[in-house]
Amino acid sequence: MSSLQDADRRTMRDAALPAGAPGDFVATLAHLGALRFSGEDAQAFLQGQLSCDVERVGPRSSSYGAYCSPKGRMIANFLLLRDDAGFAMVLSSDLVPAVQKQISKFVLRSKVKVSDASQAVVLAGAAGVQAGRALAGIFPEVPEAPGEVRSVPGTGAIVRLKDGRWLLVLDAKEAAAALHGLERHLAPADASVWRWLDIRGGVPLVTAATQDQFIPQMANLELIGGVSFEKGCYTGQEVVARTQHLGKVKRRMFLANVAVAAQAGDTTYSEDLGEQASGMVMNAEPSPDGGYDLLAVVHAASRERSTVHLKAPDGPVLRFLALPYAVA
Repeated sequence: MSSLQDADRRTMRDAALPAGAPGDFVATLAHLGALRFSGEDAQAFLQGQLSCDVERVGPRSSSYGAYCSPKGRMIANFLLLRDDAGFAMVLSSDLVPAVQKQISKFVLRSKVKVSDASQAVVLAGAAGVQAGRALAGIFPEVPEAPGEVRSVPGTGAIVRLKDGRWLLVLDAKEAAAALHGLERHLAPADASVWRWLDIRGGVPLVTAATQDQFIPQMANLELIGGVSFEKGCYTGQEVVARTQHLGKVKRRMFLANVAVAAQAGDTTYSEDLGEQASGMVMNAEPSPDGGYDLLAVVHAASRERSTVHLKAPDGPVLRFLALPYAVA
């Protein structure tokens, strides 16, 4: 069973696509990139580097996770999946070179090859009631359970996400034909639609603007199955575990809407904390309902008892919305 499936049972309630989402669409996701980990020691190597339990990521499963600094701050977060060629890590495209360079330092004598797969694959997403039927024309088996993965050699892999969407990791040589076939049944959409759905689903994406800013719990990563507290040591594990055992996390990621444009890395200010910046925007996209929807890491007490502003102590007010999972 995958970590994502575990999280689905423990922390997340059944969810549908939010109001304003297009019904049936396919989108190329150029904001995402991929690293490939291959070799007989790949599993053991990643188990000692990543926050998720890599040993539980089987050939037909996936897991969210984080790659942290020794201080427990996220260098990147990702969706990790496994196929016949090894492990594929899907993360923000602007972090791929830096993560590849950093994690490769620890390979040493391990039989592991770390490669940038961003040119070898095309990342895409599909959603809607017609998407499953359309995808069946490419993949003999279309996964239905959250976290499930199916792959076809020479074609690529497909991952079922919690909210019903599918993430596609397509072989670059076959991607154009596959996407053309999907577009006969699904409307082409911009990647911003996909990113907005991630925001509404409470799924963060660390980018260059927010790299090395947050421990995983600040971004609710343990709530979506991206942190294992039972596995052995990994880089940053001591800080992550200590934070968990101390009890309530003081800063958490929340969903909000704001009337003006926002972007990753924007600071937030809370009236109860004065003029000192007290939080940061993780991700933001235009909302179909107006303004921008965003994921922001702020003090939990400020979200509950104060008013939070964007960019300045007297800036636009954040209007908090409900996430599809409970935040302790």
